[in-house]
Amino acid sequence: MSLIDDLLHDLTLEGDALRAVVAALPDEQWATDTPAEGWTIATTIAHLLWTDEAAVLAARAHEDKAAWDELVLAGMADPTGFVDTAALEIGQLPPADLLARWDDARPALADALRAVPDGQKMPWFGPPMSATSMVTARYMETWAHSLDIYDALGREPERTDRIKHVAHIGVRTRGFSFANAGQEVPAAEVRVELIAPSGEVWTWGPDDAAESLRGSAYDFCLLATQRVHRADTDLVAEGPGADAWLDVAQCFAGPAGGGREQKEAHGG
Repeated sequence: MSLIDDLLHDLTLEGDALRAVVAALPDEQWATDTPAEGWTIATTIAHLLWTDEAAVLAARAHEDKAAWDELVLAGMADPTGFVDTAALEIGQLPPADLLARWDDARPALADALRAVPDGQKMPWFGPPMSATSMVTARYMETWAHSLDIYDALGREPERTDRIKHVAHIGVRTRGFSFANAGQEVPAAEVRVELIAPSGEVWTWGPDDAAESLRGSAYDFCLLATQRVHRADTDLVAEGPGADAWLDVAQCFAGPAGGGREQKEAHGG
């Protein structure tokens, strides 16, 4: 299996798990608020399908530049509200129509990304991306928004080693996290050692790095997607730069997020 097929396989599994949950909901439950302020379950699914559709246009921009340019111009007309507006508008569709549209968008994205020539970058709202980077980003976002829906429904998501894709982005975006928060990137290298759901240990950075970050891969992924407060994780940072990272970690594009509030109590 090629790298792109392997990544798409994991993205499909994550999307299938979420789809099975929302497809079983009565229509009225799609209006349930999620922890993401102003977003319901319907809005969240609308956002995922809209982004999949946008990624299809990006992947095919070398064939149909006009369609991609039209989307970019729409974004430029409302840079701060463009994404939310699309999610809120599409989220007004009946749940069956939302599901049907997402069912079309997901395989269309896979086909479009497989067709991107090796070495070719796709345009995006930020820096151009390779097809493999786009799949990884789509996995991260699907996983993160799935958590919002599971939380809204009071369900515990399955923990799988597929989150390594999220952890990888989380580590690679360390510099971005500081810059996005208006801070200088600490010079010291950080050794990252995370324990996967399976018990495997995933590592990044040199063995002899001056600073380190260790703990649960799941907690790190929650923090990097800003789905948990750092105090509610088991992550242990050694060194000032590693410690500061936990305050600003953000693996998704856009303004520095506010994250989630700390739970009121630990162990009681």
